[in-house]
Amino acid sequence: MQRSKAHKDATAKVDRDKLYSPADAAKLAKETSTTKFDATVEVALRLGVDPRKADQIVRGTVNLPHGTGKTARVLVFATGDRAEAAREAGADIVGADELIDEIAKGNRLSEFDAVVATPDMMGKVGRLGRVLGPRGLMPNPKTGTVTPDVAKAVTEIKGGKIEFRTDRQANLHFIIGKTSFDERKLIENYAAALDEVLRLKPSAAKGRYLKKVTFSTTMGPGVPVDPNITRGLTSEVEG
Repeated sequence: MQRSKAHKDATAKVDRDKLYSPADAAKLAKETSTTKFDATVEVALRLGVDPRKADQIVRGTVNLPHGTGKTARVLVFATGDRAEAAREAGADIVGADELIDEIAKGNRLSEFDAVVATPDMMGKVGRLGRVLGPRGLMPNPKTGTVTPDVAKAVTEIKGGKIEFRTDRQANLHFIIGKTSFDERKLIENYAAALDEVLRLKPSAAKGRYLKKVTFSTTMGPGVPVDPNITRGLTSEVEG
């Protein structure tokens, strides 16, 4: 893959043999962002779990203290008063049977970033698993996206609640903000997400749990982070 000079110059600033502290990694990720727009700052973790086993899948949600820098577009499957409550809470798309039919056909998939459903709708929404599942958008009670209180779910998601789940290679990805965020906000978001990932460590997982951490920005180089630094993250950017 052909890389631009800007990308090569940015990559040269990163010492691949060094494990940076979270604070230094956040600063370096911002400095090596090569886009003209406000790029997203992402974190990739490699976990010591076997995602082929159901009892070792790591999946959860966390409310980032400073949000993601982007207001998520939320689709809600609900009827009656709950549908109205979702609209009042700021849901971008609300519907029931006709909306399910549209999504099943692959329509409107670019119009939302998260999906919420009331429990009574899941019998019908369940058939969308093949469409929403691969995109990580299938509503699930464990992540609070199948709930009778759709208004609360919509408010939390738009306020910076993120969802994460290990993939087939035991990697886990999540957003901690934008390059316009100062390092303190990025690190506090990272600390909040990491605390939840650590809390969700499966009892069946053996050996080292947090094996590798990388910070990166949209189209920017990866910055290796010391996985041993999991506490006192905010103190590193005080001053």
